[in-house]
Amino acid sequence: MNILVTGGAGFIGSHLVRKLLAEGEQVTVLDNFSTGSRENLPQDAAVKCVEMDVNDASLAEVFDEGRFDAVVHLAGQTTVHISMESPALDGRENIIGSIHVLEQARRTGVQRVVFASTAASYGDVAEESLPIVESEPLHPMSFYGLSKVTVEHYLRLYQQSFGLDFVILRFANVYGERQGNGGEGGVISIFAKRLAEGRALTIYGDGEQTRDFIYAGDIAAGICAALHTEHVNHAYNLSTQTETSLRELVAILADVSGRDIEPRCLEARPGDIYKSMLANGRARRALGWAPVVSLREGLRRTYAYFCASSETSAK
Repeated sequence: MNILVTGGAGFIGSHLVRKLLAEGEQVTVLDNFSTGSRENLPQDAAVKCVEMDVNDASLAEVFDEGRFDAVVHLAGQTTVHISMESPALDGRENIIGSIHVLEQARRTGVQRVVFASTAASYGDVAEESLPIVESEPLHPMSFYGLSKVTVEHYLRLYQQSFGLDFVILRFANVYGERQGNGGEGGVISIFAKRLAEGRALTIYGDGEQTRDFIYAGDIAAGICAALHTEHVNHAYNLSTQTETSLRELVAILADVSGRDIEPRCLEARPGDIYKSMLANGRARRALGWAPVVSLREGLRRTYAYFCASSETSAK
């Protein structure tokens, strides 16, 4: 399969590209390198890398030349607090940029678009409704979540109007190697990096807020399953279906790192969800997918990565 990965030099994209190459797929990465890096990508001749923003007028040329079978659309603004500070920026990157991708996919006969959506689409759901299933009403609390919900609606209307198939994947809080400090799972990369550098940790809120943390390698496997499933034109949660509080997260990190940790708590930030856990039964059934990396093992890998990065930077 000939696949375009937008945002492919970013955190999740770097895990996905490695997985796609291992499965023998033909891969083109399109990235503006605002947060991604060429160093995130394997130095493999099989990967074609195009430096470009999805809002660039030259995007049409990339699609004309590539004639892709499928597009995995990861590119976008991924940080909740940035979306709250600059809704216009978030809308331009996530909504307008996505429409440009869909237009070129429609025009050039792309068979399928796999879209990276988010748990933030659901908003703050009552605790008795956890784990959240895909049929839960979408009530985002941030402009980031709203932008993802908006693109989901565009995907459905593009399919109805033009026959462009899609698979929506609502990611839980993703973490792992090569993650930056932004994004919904960024708390783990921030904590791991600070621990590796011997610095203190800060929690925004009381520490009892929960998330469903999922390792990036499991997300990459889920995207690959979505590229090949017959069950298209649906939304699927990719999650562990396990709720972990930030205080529990700190305790596991303390054990993994062998350090004593006492984080300080600051006021919660606007737009942040308090409780989150996604059901993954639909993805297990329709995609034949399941997460395999435990939180403890994923944190061990992530902490080891940041320790190695810290040592390299110090040289």
